[in-house]
Amino acid sequence: MSLRVQRILNALTLELCGGQELRFDLLKILLVDDNHHMRILLTEILRAIGVRTIYEATDGAEALQLMRTHPIDIIMSDLAMHPLDGIDFVRLLRNSPDSPNPMAPVIMITGHSTMKRVNEARDVGVTEFLSKPVTARGVLERINRVVENPRPFVRTTAYFGPDRRRRADPAYDGPRRRSSDRAGAPKI
Repeated sequence: MSLRVQRILNALTLELCGGQELRFDLLKILLVDDNHHMRILLTEILRAIGVRTIYEATDGAEALQLMRTHPIDIIMSDLAMHPLDGIDFVRLLRNSPDSPNPMAPVIMITGHSTMKRVNEARDVGVTEFLSKPVTARGVLERINRVVENPRPFVRTTAYFGPDRRRRADPAYDGPRRRSSDRAGAPKI
């Protein structure tokens, strides 16, 4: 990588991280994608920002197996894979009794960014969503969100994963369904 590209990435990293340097070298990232070229592209971006430990899997089943033997901090997964796609992978990761790390943040990467697919990914417990074509900025923004602004996990009878509410809406006038909302806790 050229010195110019490295300088641009360093400036971008500082900009996205609020002027603080994140220790990307400490992260252990798992790339799950059946496309070899996409794994190479993501690996190059991650290496350029300083990530040293990168694992690769070609589908969700291989990823779950790899996670049983290696500690993983962040998962970056494609949505459309065979035999186990990204949605089913996250569903198993979040809900299977033998899941190696049900609370691992998942950044879903896909070219299928219709609202239906985004909602489907959100509803199985995806932490962040990144549309193709990926850029270094997009990857850095999603990693920064996962590291700097982790969302609390929520468990209901139908869902386990990061809180799907990203922001407080003062104009929200609907029912407060969470027990913490009804028990006199401050309303968000």
